[in-house]
Amino acid sequence: EQITDQTIRQAMSTFKGPKRRFEFWLKRTGQNGKPQVIVDDYAHHPDEIRASIRSIRALYPESKLTVVFQPHLFSRTRDFATEFAQSLSEADSVILLPIYPAREEPIPGISSETILNQIDNANKMLVAKQNLIKTIKNSNFEVLLTLGAGDICDMLPEILSEVNSL
Repeated sequence: EQITDQTIRQAMSTFKGPKRRFEFWLKRTGQNGKPQVIVDDYAHHPDEIRASIRSIRALYPESKLTVVFQPHLFSRTRDFATEFAQSLSEADSVILLPIYPAREEPIPGISSETILNQIDNANKMLVAKQNLIKTIKNSNFEVLLTLGAGDICDMLPEILSEVNSL
């Protein structure tokens, strides 16, 4: 069967992209007239994080960028802590969650603080997962970028619900 230009246009106009790759959860104008945006990305390597942050900066150059990052794996945190910190330092503020261990046992001396201590940004904090929603609500964010290969994506419906109730 022949695929027409019209079929291709229709498919492209409805394609939303792959889940968890620069996925928009909220895109509106906030009460202050500035954008209020939530984007989720599966990025869990320093280069991917840097690319996501730079993409947000290109789309919203005048907006304050808050990044929530959930490190994935103790071994990856150990191996890339400095690079994670360098990438995350490009955000206006950083909220780190504890490491999502997946298949790994903890490695002594390795935690999200390993990254936090190296981030060159005064607006950084480590937050327990159960306190993330409250922290986001109080952050007065303009653009919120959630990053990580763990279960942070499971919190997005609740984050969106809370933000929409403001």
